[in-house]
Amino acid sequence: MKNEIDKIYDPQKIEDKIYQNWLEKKYFHANADKDKKSYTIMMPPPNITGQLHMGHAFDNTLQDILIRFKRMSGYDTLWLPGTDHASIATEAKIVEALAKEGISKDDLGREKFLERAWEWKETYGNKITSQIKKMGSSCDWDRLRFTLDERCSKAVREVFVRLYEKGLIYRGERMVNWCSHCLTSISDAEVEHEEQPTHLWHVKYPLEDNSGELIIATTRPETMLGDTAVAVNPNDERYKNLIGKNLLLPLTDRKVPIIADSYVDTQFGTGAVKITPAHDPNDFEIGLRHNLEIIDVITEDGYLNDKALQFKGMSLIEGRKAVVNELEKQGFLVKTEDYSHNVGTCYRCGTTIEPKISMQWFVKMEPLAKPAIKAVKENDIKFIPEHFDKTYFHWMENIKDWCISRQLWWGHRIPAFYCEDCGKTIVQREDPTECPHCKSKNLKQDEDTLDTWFSSALWPFSTLGWPENTEDFQKYFPTDVLVTGYDIIFFWVARMIFSSLEQTEKIPFHTVFIHGIVRDSQGRKMSKSLGNGIDPLELIEKYGADALRFSLVIGNAPGNDIRYSEDKVLSARNFANKVYNAARFIQMNLDDEKLRPLPKNLQTEDKWLLHGINELAKQVGYNLEHYELGTAVQKIYDFLWTVFCDWYIELSKARINSEDKQVKEDVLSVLVFGLTELLKLLHPVMPFITESLFLSLPHSEESIMIAEYPKFNEDFVFEKEFNDFEKVIDALKAIRSLRTSMNIPNKKNLSLYIKSKDFNIFADASAFFKNLVGVDKIYEGELSENASIITTPDAKLSLDPDEFVDYAAEVKRLEKEKEKYEKEIQFLESKLSNENFVNKAPKQLVEKHQNDLQKTKKQLETLENSLTLSRKKLR
Repeated sequence: MKNEIDKIYDPQKIEDKIYQNWLEKKYFHANADKDKKSYTIMMPPPNITGQLHMGHAFDNTLQDILIRFKRMSGYDTLWLPGTDHASIATEAKIVEALAKEGISKDDLGREKFLERAWEWKETYGNKITSQIKKMGSSCDWDRLRFTLDERCSKAVREVFVRLYEKGLIYRGERMVNWCSHCLTSISDAEVEHEEQPTHLWHVKYPLEDNSGELIIATTRPETMLGDTAVAVNPNDERYKNLIGKNLLLPLTDRKVPIIADSYVDTQFGTGAVKITPAHDPNDFEIGLRHNLEIIDVITEDGYLNDKALQFKGMSLIEGRKAVVNELEKQGFLVKTEDYSHNVGTCYRCGTTIEPKISMQWFVKMEPLAKPAIKAVKENDIKFIPEHFDKTYFHWMENIKDWCISRQLWWGHRIPAFYCEDCGKTIVQREDPTECPHCKSKNLKQDEDTLDTWFSSALWPFSTLGWPENTEDFQKYFPTDVLVTGYDIIFFWVARMIFSSLEQTEKIPFHTVFIHGIVRDSQGRKMSKSLGNGIDPLELIEKYGADALRFSLVIGNAPGNDIRYSEDKVLSARNFANKVYNAARFIQMNLDDEKLRPLPKNLQTEDKWLLHGINELAKQVGYNLEHYELGTAVQKIYDFLWTVFCDWYIELSKARINSEDKQVKEDVLSVLVFGLTELLKLLHPVMPFITESLFLSLPHSEESIMIAEYPKFNEDFVFEKEFNDFEKVIDALKAIRSLRTSMNIPNKKNLSLYIKSKDFNIFADASAFFKNLVGVDKIYEGELSENASIITTPDAKLSLDPDEFVDYAAEVKRLEKEKEKYEKEIQFLESKLSNENFVNKAPKQLVEKHQNDLQKTKKQLETLENSLTLSRKKLR
């Protein structure tokens, strides 16, 4: 045989070899074929710091299923892979590595640091791409992109300049989210909120005129050293007469005014709120409305500065304790309450976010958000499942200006230059050599880099050569579907939509296919802290990539989280073995490699199989087109396991063993054709084993990857034969089930009576009844006395128990059962005759016992009748 398969399926032996062959044959490569319709997916670029985790495995499997399905369906497919430079995460890794050498980032300086960063990227940054290959991902590695490569960097600069020229990018002092660990600002989307326990401290602020005091409730007493006012609601009757007066700020020699602002909630705390414009976004807005001084008391690395007086140099936690102690010591602390509130944390490192006023670069979002909202509302872009558009709308309709500058060195440096002579800002497509305003050559580039998501937002078109009108851009943009998790709808999906519409006037994709996250068997999110993470590479090593892919997808619905269990992977491996053994059985019975067309005279069981495969192809095609991947995989699994392996192969064995060569050739032709079609249907999910088995069968195609995906074919519609044979299968299943439940030995032949208007159908299948369920005689009609009756939707089947029941053993079994029922009745009657129990036990329990007693008595009566009949048979 051309590719004889081993006795045992060993994925480790075949997977790497097959993948290498695919690469060498350029099967993944998109050829920009003008005669074919394109289908494009952009791989969400994993971070170069990353290592393959179960989320990547799930995400990539879904994408690969879609791309393989479309490739086999005749599309010019492009699945473009790439990696993200991940500013914060990568810089943190490099700083950590430098620290082990006793070197700081500042010791090296920017240029040397970036040299180290690129060295680190070359050493470790491509690790995840090699891991993605282990999953069998069929992406176009010839088009591998990196968000910091020359092509993407050119697009980033072009977008920055365009937005700046339109007034949509600006620089200004605003309140930002500051991470004191990463030492950079982050956007609202990068802040994760978590409920944290704390305290509410009630502090006395004396009136300057000694006429009284105000009690202020705060969760952040350490920032009171930066207070510049106390606000009350103008409609709060308690404080109307105090508005305009001054308070003495505790622990300082400063005084602050009492101001009126409708923002203040009269129900929170005492209804009087300390205003610290430098350290709270709402206070900042109030400060702007009332022209308040801004006093910043916190350093960039999270310590109190010299404006914090005697508390200078303390960490925020230390400072909080020291300030509270001092307030208590000086008699300003009134009381302390336990309190719980939402705290923003950095999505990268988990550090509590500090609201901080800083000079940063921003994108004006309102004019960009409107067309992006419209595109989804008008169904130009659809979310699958649809309800995820609510998450999108909520974020987009409440969006604030996007802070895009980061205080980092690794990333796209902001292309803004400052003239140190005339003070003008210069933003243009090429680095300026002189100031266009005053001709000075004394220019300095902005030190900050762009938010990583700024470049990721351009991914669907920057990777294709935009802003140049390249062949790839013309052919593959807009792309077709974005496959991504629901956790980055606002991080990434929304930004791609508004960026694409603004820069190209086209949507980036027509469908957003949302999937859930992979959780552990208890439903918990996988994390380092819980120690419940699973390494996909270990599972691939143990079970093979096909088994992992299959286990992640089967039965899963779009948008739903999945629970991982190794049992699922083992079950998928068992399925692979089942398919493998079926193929090996067929191959062992083939005498040569010749092509075998389907026979002209198909048997009923052949038509039953071919009609089933035809219907399966129709349903699976529909499911895949509608992103119901889990449903499609379940249908393929059920058909292959049950219909093909458990039934058709068994049905075929008599013909395979026939002395008539033509009979054998005919059934082998159907077996080869059937398995080949089923392997094609399965291929997008389990690419390796299907390719291996496909190449072992006789056909004229060089790879299953480029074979045609099965479609519904009118030539294989055999509805009558299919329905007729389904009746036979139902009967065979029923008899098989009876034999199992009654422990009838396989060698014991039975006589079967069939009452059905379709008796001839069953009679014609008598050979199957004999070979598969040991029925050597079939009679029309039914037995009346003592018969074992089985009913199917189309027939009443009668069997004579005298042929298969061991009455001596049956009497013993029934006597044992009778004893059990009698004891149960005795227990229940004892309970119900006890007045104390009946009067004091819950009514529902008493009623349950009464019902159980009646039910058990009926069961005993039925059993005694069976026992009487069995004893008669023994005489």
